[in-house]
Amino acid sequence: MQPLPTPIVPTPPRAARAPFGTLADGRPVEAITLAAGALAMRVLTYGGIIQALEVPDRAGVVADVALGYDTLDGYEADPRYLGALVGRYANRIAGGRFALDGREYRLAVNDPPNHLHGGPGGFHTAVWGAEPFTDGASAGVVLTHASADGDEGYPGAVAVRVTYTLTGDGALRVDYHATADAATPINLTQHAYVNLAGHDAGSILGHELRLAASRYTPVDATLIPEGAPQPVAGTPFDFTTATPIGRRIDADDVQLRRGQGYDHNFVLDRPADGAVDGGGDAGAPPLALAARLVEPRSGRAMEVHTTEPGVQFYSGNVLAPGPTGKGAHAYGARHGLALETQHFPDSPNRPDFPSTVLRPGATYASRTEYRFGVA
Repeated sequence: MQPLPTPIVPTPPRAARAPFGTLADGRPVEAITLAAGALAMRVLTYGGIIQALEVPDRAGVVADVALGYDTLDGYEADPRYLGALVGRYANRIAGGRFALDGREYRLAVNDPPNHLHGGPGGFHTAVWGAEPFTDGASAGVVLTHASADGDEGYPGAVAVRVTYTLTGDGALRVDYHATADAATPINLTQHAYVNLAGHDAGSILGHELRLAASRYTPVDATLIPEGAPQPVAGTPFDFTTATPIGRRIDADDVQLRRGQGYDHNFVLDRPADGAVDGGGDAGAPPLALAARLVEPRSGRAMEVHTTEPGVQFYSGNVLAPGPTGKGAHAYGARHGLALETQHFPDSPNRPDFPSTVLRPGATYASRTEYRFGVA
């Protein structure tokens, strides 16, 4: 992967805030506009949403590669979490229940029969505190949110801080931190849908994907992992070498039928020591490659590096129907894809999976970097 083209007129990093509108319940929302190096992005305080992400192609032509909406109405009606921070628990928890320290907790069942992405009032619906900043060649914003004890059924009060940083050398860094006053599961991710040809460019099936994962977690009919992780070798889930997403997506395979395409957790080829566990500050493991995505026509490329043990690859199978997207573009099935770095689905009910339990005195610490370049 080669570096992004250098802007013709280099500009210093910028971070600015402006009103973006008012939610139906009267809460005001701001937009934080960031620019550094060849990248620019817009972040909303509502849901910590990445509303726009502008990236040049091999010829220096800039396109917005993040699917989204022009107004808050779209995001309030959005059933697909476009661009949002999700938590307390990204992905699914079976039956909307889990046991922790001898007590059972019941959560909202918003993806029947399961709990999904923190519930209907999860972090994607919060208005986050925001502090933009510039630092050397970088620009970013620190987002903060306080989740009360009992929020969506989860135990303990949680203080969350997420920092978006455009590094100036073609990367978007996302740092997650959280502390809690009682033991609770936590599993945060960024749910951006990208199309490296442009948010309005249609199908992503021609994108070439490599995943640094030799195993994945097969799912049952409700998309909950069943059994142990399985090898991808010899299956449509083998992305250990760069492969067009559309090559095998419609193969006669029970797992593809259950997901209506790809909607599966891939176990990254790295030590499975999670970012949180036990009673002390476990810190986070080093960054490791999770994915490499290339759009051949434009040459835009994106590498995903993370401290997390897994990545959920979702090929945007049910993006339609939904609200009309930016620029009056109607997003259809498989017009965008998500690479959600996270712990595994249903980990609170799976002691064989890396733990997602955050305890008092410990710090949840996770980092993902999206490094952009050209092929």
